[in-house]
Amino acid sequence: MDIFKKISDHRTEIDRLAWTGTFAEYIEMVRQRPYLAMTAHSRVYRMLAAQGIGDETNKRRYRFFDQDIFGLDHAIEKLVEEYFHSAARRLDVRKRILLLMGPVSGGKSTIVTLLKRGLEQFSRTEEGAVYAIKGCPMHEEPLHLIPQPLRFDVEQELGVKIEGSLCPSCQMRLRTEYQGRIEDVMVERVFISEENRTGIGTFSPSDPKSQDIADLTGSIDFSTITEYGSESDPRAYRFDGELNKANRGIMEFQEMLKCDEKFLWNLLSLTQEGNFKAGRFALISADELIIAHTNESEYKSFIANKKNEALQSRMIVMPIPYNLKVTDEVKIYEKLIGQSDMAHIHIAPHSLRAAAIFSILTRLKESKKQGMDLVKKMRMYDGEEVEGYKEADLKEMQNEYLEEGMSGIDPRYVINRISSALIRQGLQFINALDVLRALKDGLDQHPSITKEERERYLNFISVARKEYDDLAKKEVQKAFVYSFEESAKTLFNNYLDNIESYCNWGKVKDPMTGEEMDPDERLMRSIEEQIGISENAKKAFREEILIRMSSYSRKGHRFDYSSHERLREAIEKKLFTDLKDIVKITTSTKTPDETQLKRINEVISRLVEEHGYTASSANELLRYVGSLLNR
Repeated sequence: MDIFKKISDHRTEIDRLAWTGTFAEYIEMVRQRPYLAMTAHSRVYRMLAAQGIGDETNKRRYRFFDQDIFGLDHAIEKLVEEYFHSAARRLDVRKRILLLMGPVSGGKSTIVTLLKRGLEQFSRTEEGAVYAIKGCPMHEEPLHLIPQPLRFDVEQELGVKIEGSLCPSCQMRLRTEYQGRIEDVMVERVFISEENRTGIGTFSPSDPKSQDIADLTGSIDFSTITEYGSESDPRAYRFDGELNKANRGIMEFQEMLKCDEKFLWNLLSLTQEGNFKAGRFALISADELIIAHTNESEYKSFIANKKNEALQSRMIVMPIPYNLKVTDEVKIYEKLIGQSDMAHIHIAPHSLRAAAIFSILTRLKESKKQGMDLVKKMRMYDGEEVEGYKEADLKEMQNEYLEEGMSGIDPRYVINRISSALIRQGLQFINALDVLRALKDGLDQHPSITKEERERYLNFISVARKEYDDLAKKEVQKAFVYSFEESAKTLFNNYLDNIESYCNWGKVKDPMTGEEMDPDERLMRSIEEQIGISENAKKAFREEILIRMSSYSRKGHRFDYSSHERLREAIEKKLFTDLKDIVKITTSTKTPDETQLKRINEVISRLVEEHGYTASSANELLRYVGSLLNR
């Protein structure tokens, strides 16, 4: 890659996007493209929609968040639809502070960071272009130059709405530099940039004794007082507070409820009226989306204080819980580990899944449904089918506890413990046992875990270990099956032939001899028993399979052994049962003979090529599964 050519191309692109012209020219641009006059809230929603919206079953997925936020589809949908979309349509919610509230390391600050980075990129596109009065310290919307008595007519002609008034600096410049001729005022294209403090402001709480309200609203420039003679002269004021610089974009309040009360008072009029007080000036207009984040305990303390009622009524609180899906939790760990320098250490398959199972179990609450335990609930949340429960049961469980996911082990703790396992000297790989051991060892060091919680969490580590044991045995047993897919299909088709004859009171034809025989009850039961189908339930199960086959046929789809999840599981378990003794003998033999050695090498090769292991981690897996089968 030619680094300097890339730099040159980037510079050329910035020059291409730049634009400077008069207010009269800007008016013509708005006449052609009214969306240029959109509000900050509308700009953020357009940015989100521009990345694409996927319609899934009864929900919308915003692809803007796909690469960085996992397992929070419902929270994200609610956030975008109930706040950003409504605010973009100028409904009253735009006059509220958006407060993201949830547990530590749940994704709140990541969501805000994504919005800020996204807005920076969007402002470099045609649809997201931002134009401002040239030289304005607040990057002001040029339409504010239109006098109030003329605004209604201009709005009707251009098809826009004009809200807000000129900042004190632009009012003075209009009088002194342009002699009131608004058509001559220079306008330029600006780019949202946190680094350059354009359209993004960030406020972090610190010691109330040292933090000044000027951090938000700007301050008097005492070095120019003697020159301009008055503190009310805009030229003697620095419009460099975070609220000034966030105009046209996003104002972020980090850990908002840790802020001293006096810093939050400014938000009362800013949210409701779109302006704030600074220095000895009239109220200053600002068009910005105020987004804050805090944890649950601080929020509860905040709402308990009656003094905060005015500010509380100006907030929209969006709960951001922990993810509750094992598959998405694994994606979180993969993303965080991928950002490190530890890519040379191999993480064996299912290691992160074992950690994810532990994490999710700590976040779930016991269901009131009869027969439903946490493991079944975890599987249903992850999209797996659980016998005896349906989609309606899943929705009912998801609505059982509004606070589910607001407590439990956070991803940061898990990544810290995985990091401790990865960093050990001389390692070529780590597996699920290393990860679970690291999680267990870290519980004593966790500052906020009570003795009772520690006992619960130790139990969840044991459950995660059992889940991993099942995965490990399946992995090895699959690898031992030569041409597994073919074996499964043969058994599957044989089963279908038999149940079809059973349900239709017919006979099965022997493919070799052509002889007609009764359905093989022993074969059918040996498969059905693998998934707990009782003698009384076998007829209903077989009929259900035939109905599914018929449905597939009508739709022109092929019904194969992966089309029915429970039947697939039964077929696989049946094959594994038949192979169990072979697997046990081969994996546990300390001095394998030539045949066994060949089989082991074939299995290791298959684990490496098809399942993502290295030779070392595959060997370790074989030894572990051998010990499990011999217990």
